[in-house]
Amino acid sequence: MRHVLSAIVQNVPGVLAHISGMLASRGYNIDSLAVGETEIAGLSRMTFVVRGDDRVLEQVRKQLEKIVTVVSVQDISSNDYVERDLMLIKVSAPTGTKRSEIRELAEIFRARIVDVGPEEMMIEISGRENKVQAFIERMRPYGINELVRTGRIAMVRGSNPNAFSDEARANFDIQSPNS
Repeated sequence: MRHVLSAIVQNVPGVLAHISGMLASRGYNIDSLAVGETEIAGLSRMTFVVRGDDRVLEQVRKQLEKIVTVVSVQDISSNDYVERDLMLIKVSAPTGTKRSEIRELAEIFRARIVDVGPEEMMIEISGRENKVQAFIERMRPYGINELVRTGRIAMVRGSNPNAFSDEARANFDIQSPNS
């Protein structure tokens, strides 16, 4: 079973290495990982996907919650949520029919052409994992020159009772690395 976890962490050096090292040392594989700043200064959100049964999920949560720089952990996949992947793909696109076909496919998938060269095009697409994967498969016959993807990001729909509370926000005291 696939679990999407969201961890609010202090934005200090070494947090990512600490968390990924802890998971690896216990034999848990991370299928996807994305990290970025949150709306709260000094905090980042790590969204990652792990596979396993409920026992594995519980172990991962417990291990994460033991890490001092982890403020909170939430199993997003147990809620109604929206998830997205982002990808840039560079495909061979010589002028003519092939270029037109690629443009049409990009339009069908609601992707954006972000760069055009004499022999190739770069396309940006975002969406659920299966949409991004389907687009990759449609581009293979044209020749994929390069591809880069983000990790999955996710957010619970509506009000989220497990989100970082206003009280916790007000009480959060960020220690600077220099203090």
